[in-house]
Amino acid sequence: MTRWSRDTRSPLRDFLRTETASAAALVTAALAALVWANLAPAAYEALWRTELSVQLGAYGVGLGLREWVNSGLMALFFFVVGLEARREFDLGELRERRRTALPLVAGLSGMLLPVLVYLAANAGEPSAAGWGVAMSTDTAFALGMLALLGRRMPPGLRVFILSISVVDDFVALTVVAVVYSERLSVPSLLLALAVFAVARLVYAAGVRRGAVFALLAAVLWVALLESGIDPVVTGLAMGLIFAAYPAARGELERASDLFRFFREQPTPELEVTVRRGLASAVSPNERLQRLYHPWAGFVIAPLFALANAGIELGAERLSRAVTSPVTLGVLLAFVIGKPLGILGGSLLTTLISAGRLRPPAGWGAVAVGGTLAGAPFTVSLLIATFAFEGTRLTEAKLGVLTAVLCSFVLGRLLTGVLSLLPPKLRLRALLGRAETIVDLAVPVDPERDHVRGPPTAPVTLVEYGDFECPYCGQAEAVVRGLLRDSGDVRYVWRHLPLDDVHPHARSAAEATEAAAGQDRFWDMHDLLMDHQGALNTPDLVRYAEGLGLDTERFRRDLRKRKGAARVAEDVESADLSGVSGTPSFFVNGRRYHGAYDADGLKAAVEEARARAALTS
Repeated sequence: MTRWSRDTRSPLRDFLRTETASAAALVTAALAALVWANLAPAAYEALWRTELSVQLGAYGVGLGLREWVNSGLMALFFFVVGLEARREFDLGELRERRRTALPLVAGLSGMLLPVLVYLAANAGEPSAAGWGVAMSTDTAFALGMLALLGRRMPPGLRVFILSISVVDDFVALTVVAVVYSERLSVPSLLLALAVFAVARLVYAAGVRRGAVFALLAAVLWVALLESGIDPVVTGLAMGLIFAAYPAARGELERASDLFRFFREQPTPELEVTVRRGLASAVSPNERLQRLYHPWAGFVIAPLFALANAGIELGAERLSRAVTSPVTLGVLLAFVIGKPLGILGGSLLTTLISAGRLRPPAGWGAVAVGGTLAGAPFTVSLLIATFAFEGTRLTEAKLGVLTAVLCSFVLGRLLTGVLSLLPPKLRLRALLGRAETIVDLAVPVDPERDHVRGPPTAPVTLVEYGDFECPYCGQAEAVVRGLLRDSGDVRYVWRHLPLDDVHPHARSAAEATEAAAGQDRFWDMHDLLMDHQGALNTPDLVRYAEGLGLDTERFRRDLRKRKGAARVAEDVESADLSGVSGTPSFFVNGRRYHGAYDADGLKAAVEEARARAALTS
């Protein structure tokens, strides 16, 4: 069963919402750091420079509190980034490998051009060595600011920003490891590579014990620290190991069997087995994201801001920063270089591919996304602490904080300009003409499928459902309202009886096929959805009688299971599309993720309708 709730969301949507909320936590922590650093600067610096040592026998690691946050806790932050990157490659937009070209080029050009702008502003100055500060987007701020723009921006823009951020973070952390690390120790580096290889082999062997990977990650972190490479890259490397995949129906059925065993014999041993069985049904990537993402977004990132955003804002410092090549270089790099780099890289890829590769949003939306991507913070401050110290560090931090504010103001202004365009031109600027990924493996066939609504409707809504599933029952009211209010939506029902949890679902599905033999499928469908608690064979026959069907024929078809093959075909098509729970919806062939409420489905239908109008 698919969880029914207004909070139901896909992994990607869950990630986006968490990033949006964590942006507020980041702002709060940054403001707190500024206030603290200006009211009690000595106490602020004294705390974060406090030495903290971890000793194990004769060996120990001693770092300042700020370094523990920057290199230790931030490794866990980038572990979540690595998990999300792997999920996008396995399940998201980047699972079609050719689609990786555009965010790769846009991400790289969106880093290269800002670096060139910074170097131009710092030409001939020792501060040019801090060019790495001008590279990286802060995902939490970018997506948080995008959420503040509301529904005026298409969902594809979120995916685009996230895909670019994956490239951005990966390259930025590579720069941290290669450029801003201390003198390299080859033996320690070789040990780190060997530990990472062991972690890959252990995962490939089917080991899923968290303690094993935690131990390997700790050894890898220490080895990188000893090698002279900043160990923050440990998190990204470990996150990329854990695969993401949809829950398989066989695994879900096994979990149901385990729960029944526990219900019969509620022993501690079976309780452990059930927990492991339930966990194995969900990909480790998703489980780890749900476990660590709140910590990364609401604890680690704000702690990082609290430790690094504190700068004294005296009049003299501010006046010096206005003319400082470091501050101006960082500000111009993100306000001008980042948007132009992302937009230019996207245009170049589209032109070279002759239009085969396009952003998942229109060019107007891409321009807004490039502007919002000009919000630096986490990685930029991290690199600033490696590249600068004293006055220049303060100037770099001022440039970063000012760039965050400017990126939001410019994004807001650009959104306002787009809203003034004529409706059709505005839709084209927001949605674009990129081909969307088709998730529905078996296309709708009007000669075979059960279809309700205009045959030539621009929007087709496909539902895989189970007549005994209560969540399908709740979704049914939403679907009926949508069909009633929208005259241009074609609705298709396909069977997915969950036999392991709903014992009457398959016979109910076959009953609708028996009714379909007498051209009364939808009448029977509606009756069963209205009476989900009464689906025994006598109930099914009684419904047939109430509909005025040939009862003897209906009984015979039900007894001979004439609809079984048709139901099995639907189930097979669900497996091919990666569907394992109900209700599952597809809008114009694209899997719908989100709350199954009127607003969510209506928004998905409206977007599909707008895209269809642009391509007609």
